[in-house]
Amino acid sequence: MARPLRIGTRGSPLALAQARLVAEALRETLGWGPERIEIVPITTSGDMIQDRPLSEVGGKALWTKELDRCLLDGRTDISVHSMKDVETLRPAELRIAAMLPRADVRDRLIGAESLEALPQWARVGTSSPRRAAQLLARRPDLNIVAFRGNVATRLRRLQMGEADATLLAAAGLDRLAHPEIGVALEEMLPAPAQGAVGVEVLAENRQVAAVVAAIGDPATEACVSAERRLLEGLGGDCRSPVAALALLDDGAIHLRAEILTGDGSECARGEIRFPEGDAQAPLGLAATLLRQASPALRALFAG
Repeated sequence: MARPLRIGTRGSPLALAQARLVAEALRETLGWGPERIEIVPITTSGDMIQDRPLSEVGGKALWTKELDRCLLDGRTDISVHSMKDVETLRPAELRIAAMLPRADVRDRLIGAESLEALPQWARVGTSSPRRAAQLLARRPDLNIVAFRGNVATRLRRLQMGEADATLLAAAGLDRLAHPEIGVALEEMLPAPAQGAVGVEVLAENRQVAAVVAAIGDPATEACVSAERRLLEGLGGDCRSPVAALALLDDGAIHLRAEILTGDGSECARGEIRFPEGDAQAPLGLAATLLRQASPALRALFAG
């Protein structure tokens, strides 16, 4: 390219760290100098709206629509996303061309050594329906407090006493150089695509797509695609508590998933093994979960 490759990203510290990971991967893989890449921070609606859960004001599109517009208008060449924040169905003009190797998929509990160590009626800050439901399924006594903002904001709110504990993604903490913060929750399935960074391009721009594909990790792409295909089959939205994790082993994918009511009182779980590339198997697991669910739980995934 005659000019630098322009990377569109949200302007939060974590998003910028992820954009730098993509830039470093491109430089290392392609032998580019620093002048070949420009990072373009873009403010999204999700960054501006801090006083309400995203599920009330537009969902995951609030993280992506401004980045999409810049990509479609030619102001950027690629967009970098946290894949768990990307809608299941994307514009036909765009496509995810690569994903970096997946980081730690777990959540970390900050404020206590374990869920059991939290005092009765403890306040736990989160705005994630999935985390809230999983917490209440294990500890119905907990009080869920709405927490929005970037990692630093949520840690500051915790220090100010607005909650007794909170949950954050291990991947985000690690990328911000905070591996020492929190205790990993081994028993909780993560959000679909948690820990994965994706790179999106214009579907018609084969030159950029080929450049980006060089940094892709096939195992991550296969597993995250299976988790997102499950979401597609469930038909839920950002208010629908769902957790999933796919692991690739010797050409086969093991996909585990669960759907929950918002208060955690009901949970349908399932798992399936299938050959890599089987796009129908995750849909089959989604159908199984919905068949197991009560009408009330099924209604959360009717969209």
